[in-house]
Amino acid sequence: MTETKPLILISNDDGISAPGLRVLVEEMMTLGEVIVVAPDKPQSAMGHAITVTAPLRLKRSYIFKDVVAYECSGTPADCVKLALDKVCDRRPNIMVSGINHGPNYSINVIYSGTMSAAVEAAVDGVQAIGFSLCDYSNEADFSHTREYIRKIVSNILEQPLPYGTLLNVNFPKTDTIKGIRICRQASAKYSENFMQREDPSGNTYYWMTGKFINMEADDNDTDLWAVDNDYISIVPTKFDLTSHGVIQHLKLMF
Repeated sequence: MTETKPLILISNDDGISAPGLRVLVEEMMTLGEVIVVAPDKPQSAMGHAITVTAPLRLKRSYIFKDVVAYECSGTPADCVKLALDKVCDRRPNIMVSGINHGPNYSINVIYSGTMSAAVEAAVDGVQAIGFSLCDYSNEADFSHTREYIRKIVSNILEQPLPYGTLLNVNFPKTDTIKGIRICRQASAKYSENFMQREDPSGNTYYWMTGKFINMEADDNDTDLWAVDNDYISIVPTKFDLTSHGVIQHLKLMF
């Protein structure tokens, strides 16, 4: 009897032509059968948006040799929903998202299309991992991520996570990685302001600017500390947003 290879679903938020996606496809091809459903254009910072007021379109892509791939007109979450319902001929063993061009640590996980694709798979009970590299450049060097990606995915295929949990993995930009740190999400936020400008027609518009503030800079158990100190951060992430510790307190109030 022929052993069936693991089915690995891949998506991202940088679009189907992103270099980080190609690296992930190449590495997953060494571990199983790969199916790609990715946005047809960049969808960064889309969060968990889904398309409900317009039709979605899937177009077969031949950008990857020997890989079934589709480009989708929707968001990263749309891509995963369509893949699970219309593209995959059997349930994926794992879904991997990325490799994102730029970090998805701390509060970025809320805005991230990369992580939302992985979250969507996890909601459906599929093992899921989001991968990001702390380098926004389209010419980013992903070579130091390859070995670790294979190791992380292989481990989860062998020892699945409980329902409701997925992994958020961030790689530092450096190629001198010190190792892997299992972390918690750092408490950080964007301090934003909006520059007011006028277009050539005299109409006012706004451009968001600001800075990222780490409120736990001295804590060495966070994802931000890990990547800032040349470690790979892995945060076990849940999509249950309930503040369980406050339930009893609220019961006493109401």
